[in-house]
Amino acid sequence: MKNEMKLEFSAVSENEAFARVSVGAFAAQLDPNMDELTELKTVVSEAVTNSIIHGYNENPAGTITILVKIDTDTVELTVKDRGEGIEDIGKAKEPLYTTKPELERSGMGFTIMENFMDEVEVISKPGTGTTVYLKKRLAKSRSLCN
Repeated sequence: MKNEMKLEFSAVSENEAFARVSVGAFAAQLDPNMDELTELKTVVSEAVTNSIIHGYNENPAGTITILVKIDTDTVELTVKDRGEGIEDIGKAKEPLYTTKPELERSGMGFTIMENFMDEVEVISKPGTGTTVYLKKRLAKSRSLCN
C-alpha cells in the first residue's frame, strides 16, 4: 500500500497537537504497535516545536509543512519550515545544546528523533529554513500490508 498526505499549518504551539494526532491517525493504516505510534507522534512534536520555537521564534505568520508517506511497513515524514535556518547542524544535534536556554529548552529534540527513527536527515541554511526527513520501518509482524 502506498499512500501520502500533506499538512500545512500556522507556526503556533496549539498546532503541535494537531500535527501529532494527524500523523498518528494517518500512520495507523499500517497498524503500528503502541510504542511505534508513540515514537512517531513524539518525533512529530519535536520537529514541529523546533520549527515554531527556533525556526520562527514563535511568529504565527510562519507556515510549517508536513508530508507523510507510507508504503508497506515504512513511514516517511518530512517537516519543513521557511524560518531562520540552522547555522551549524552538527552543533544543533548535540545532546543538551539549545539556542534558547531562557525558555528552559532541553536541547534533546534531534537526539530523540535519532533514537526513535531509523533515518534522520536535517537540511538547513540560515535565512531559508529547515527540512527534517525522518524514516521508520515498523515491525513486519504488525503491518496489515504484508
